Amino acid sequence: MGVLSYGGTDYPFGDRLLSHLQVVITTKLRRRESFALSWVPDGEGGREALWMDNGLPIRFRYDDSAVAPLNRDWLEALMDGTHRPNGLLVSPEPAQLRVGI
Repeated sequence: MGVLSYGGTDYPFGDRLLSHLQVVITTKLRRRESFALSWVPDGEGGREALWMDNGLPIRFRYDDSAVAPLNRDWLEALMDGTHRPNGLLVSPEPAQLRVGI
């Protein structure tokens, strides 16, 4: 289980999901584009949301030291979600894996 640390708070995510979120978040922040990130915590119900922008320190911590291949379709879907009025709602990985990024 990986951890996204943002604004002094830790948020647990699976390593595979976190690696995809890292690409999306760093791409957006590098462009100075803020966005909302929201998800449904495992087994807790409800929903969490963060406003992602360059004003707060961010850290990605992984349990596994190996870098898993990225799913291009999932990255595209997550990136597209950042442009929605309610922001990016974390979604499950699409079944088809396209490696090569």
